[in-house]
This record gives sequence, C-alpha cells and structure tokens, in this order.
Amino acid sequence: MTTHLARRVPVHKGPAAWSAILPGQPDPVPLPGDVVADVAIVGGGFAGLAAARRLRQIDPSLRIAVLEAGRLAEGASGRNSGFMIDLPHELTSDDYAGHGDDRAMIALNRHAITFAREAVHDYGIRPDYFDPAGKVNGAASEAADALNRSYADHLSTLGEACERLDAQAMFELTGSRHYVSGLWTPGTVMLQPAGFVRGLGEGLRAAGIGIWEQTPVTAIARAGNGWNVTTPHGRVAAARVILANNGHLESFGFAANSLMHVFLYASMTEDLPPEAMKSLGGRPRWGVTPSDPMGTTMRRIDGPLGGNRIVTRTCASFLPGMEPSDAALKRAAAVHARKFADRFPQLAGVRQEYSWAGHLCLTRNAVSIAGALEDGLYAAAVCNGLGTTRSTLTGIAAAELAMGQSSDVTRHFSAEARPTRLPPEPFSSLGANLLLRFREWRAGRE
Repeated sequence: MTTHLARRVPVHKGPAAWSAILPGQPDPVPLPGDVVADVAIVGGGFAGLAAARRLRQIDPSLRIAVLEAGRLAEGASGRNSGFMIDLPHELTSDDYAGHGDDRAMIALNRHAITFAREAVHDYGIRPDYFDPAGKVNGAASEAADALNRSYADHLSTLGEACERLDAQAMFELTGSRHYVSGLWTPGTVMLQPAGFVRGLGEGLRAAGIGIWEQTPVTAIARAGNGWNVTTPHGRVAAARVILANNGHLESFGFAANSLMHVFLYASMTEDLPPEAMKSLGGRPRWGVTPSDPMGTTMRRIDGPLGGNRIVTRTCASFLPGMEPSDAALKRAAAVHARKFADRFPQLAGVRQEYSWAGHLCLTRNAVSIAGALEDGLYAAAVCNGLGTTRSTLTGIAAAELAMGQSSDVTRHFSAEARPTRLPPEPFSSLGANLLLRFREWRAGRE
C-alpha cells in the first residue's frame, strides 16, 4: 500500500497581520470525524480554494473536503503583499521581464484574475478587498529607473500599456520624496488577501463544501481505488486528492531536492493617527513594487481594508527546513523600520505594529507542479513568487485534470518541464543565501 507521511506541518513566524486587522473570524471548525468525499483538497489557500470552486463549477454534485492546517488566511495566503499581478513578474530577472514572449502567460494570469473577480461577485465578497487599481514599479535611483525603462520596452513589444511617472507624480501618489520615477501598469488587482480568502471560504461553505480548519494532514495512503487522508481529527476517504500545499508538497515526499523554499518578511504600521495622515499626504491606497526585484515593496491601505496603514516588505531567506528563525524575523523588522524611515521621514514615531514571515516556493527553472502525481493524486503547487495569481491557476489546473477536463490552463502546466534539481546541501543553502544577500546589497536604496 502506498503511503505518504507528512514529515512536517507549516510553521509560521509572526502574526498574520492582514487577518489580524479585520474583524474576528468565527471559531474554527475542525474535521468532525471520519467523512467520505469525492475529492479531498489539502490546503485552504489560494490554490486549494480555487480548486474547490473549479470542481464545484464542473460538477455541482461533488462532495468536496478542504483540509487546512491552520486558519483560513493565516498561512501563506494571508502573509503576502496582496498583489494579483497579470504581467511578467520573474523574480530571478533584473527587471521582472524574464525571457521570451509572455503573451500566453499574461492571458492565463488574466484568466486567474477573472476567476477571482467572478468569485467576488458570486459570493458577495466586499469589493474593497478586490481593487483593480493597478500597481507601480518604483525607482529610487537612476540605475533602477533604467530597469523600469527596460521593463517598459519589454511591455511595449508585447503590446501592453504602461505609464511612466516622474518624481513629482510619485510624491503625489505616495507622499514620499524617495522615488525618482515609477512605471504604472493597469492590470494588477490590489487585494486585502485575508479578506478575499475569508470571503472565498465563506462562499464555498455556503455552497456546501466542507472546509475544515486546524486540521493538518499527517498521512495520505492508497485505499483500493481511492485514498485515505489522515488528520488528528479523523480520516477522509476520497476518490481523488489534490495537494494544494505549495512548498509542503515536499513534506509528503514529492519533488525532493527540487523546490526552493524562500521566506520574505514584512511589517505593517499601526493605524496611522490623524496627524500622521496629514503629514503624509498622498493617496489613501497604492502599491509600489521595487524596480529591482530584490528591493522593497511598499503598500498603503485605508480604513475599509483594516485601517490606514503602510506595509513594508523586503529581506529574504532560503530555508530548506521551511521554518524561519526569530533572529531572522528580528533582523528583517529592523531593516523594515529603516526602509520605512528612509521613505517617510515625516512619519517619525509611527510604530510597526506587526512583523511576519511568508513562505514562497520557487523552482530554478520557474515551473510549477500542477498535475497528476499518481493515479488519483494531484498537485497544485509552486507559486514562483506569484502566489495569488499562479496558485489560483495551479488550483484550477489540478481541479480540471482531476475531472478529466482540458483547457488552456491544463495544457500550459502539462507542457512545462520538470523542476530542475538543486545542488546538494549545504551548497544550495550557502549559495542561495549568499546570492540573496548580494542582491539585497546591490538593490541599495530600492
């Protein structure tokens, strides 16, 4: 009998701030004991919930069980910056452009965004949590401005719209004199990620899908023509299983030595007092990603999203053990405070209320894993730094493949190469972390 044991369960450092700033959730409902399902989904993030929604669209009669190790929106899905990006966003390139013609990938990204937008409508998710405002690549130096120009040229070859912003326009947007220029692109959606994921979960529950929180999966075992999924609260007997658990796919023994586990760190201010908001100026909502992918992401939100706050996101660690240290989080929080002060000297005294780490999973050749692992067992994993968009797509693909469907999404992931293997330890960790430190240093003011 084939059995896949979970060698670890997710461990998070710092609070899930996007969830913490929203009104409290109802008490969690763990798996109530042994249940039977047509499809069991391991993971209740963007991929898992997208898979559940797509399954329900394909066959409304399906019995679906989503098993989430923690609370909805308190894992990686609530620890990102809330950008649902449509355009090329290759983190390993100098200017996000990556390589080659990206039109097909852009179309798929927009398919994911449309899928999410329809969920907002169907489930009555608060529109503020899904704001099609676009985003800005901010440049704080002439070198970074050159990266923006390079990226704009790449977008032009693809027929994609963008708009350059000068230093004054960036000041009017952000209230900061830090930026020398910006590049606005219209297709990104700005999420309140926890609000969106909570609303998606509530909508799926109302549609009859079992979503069981605080129910980590400890083993998956072949049982006849189906699978038994074991948790501390009972088992799910399912004909098909989808592992929508991103990097923790490796925890079940799949893609060994092929996944790059990277943690990014972020901090969020307290709710800005009136005098700070007056000093800040700028617009109440915006998102700035750095022109250099290893720079600093900044985002401002307003009251409906959980208060008037600013998010700072930078610093990265390569951690094959999938658990950041307290020291790493403390170091990152200190860097965030410095980056925030550089951009907003008029906000001296505003404290960072939350700091946290979020888990990314990448592959060296930037492919995902979305398809059959074994008969009746599927993966929706590896976001490559585009968690909200790419995870939604992998969830859609896994659901469609599990149901024997074919689409542009399934054809894309089925045609991708296998992940390139990593060098053996300790060389992969040493090399990756040295490269991350070098690229952070090179990013400088960004």
